[in-house]
Amino acid sequence: MYIGITNDLKRRIYEHKNKLVDGFTKKYNLKILVYYELYQDVNLAIIREKRLKKWNRAWKINLIKEKNPEWKDLYYEL
Repeated sequence: MYIGITNDLKRRIYEHKNKLVDGFTKKYNLKILVYYELYQDVNLAIIREKRLKKWNRAWKINLIKEKNPEWKDLYYEL
């Protein structure tokens, strides 16, 4: 599972899907967007990102299941 912030979600997911950026998502072949949150204030987004990164895997899975129980790729709905 990957958690990060961006100012252009559609572009960033495209980069991950096409392995255009080296790093965690490329190494582990992560290409599916299953959950996202939108923030107008970048500082609030950073705070939320840091909190989520401290969560255990089960909590993250439950958060995803709550909003996207089928784990469908949300990229195509952006």
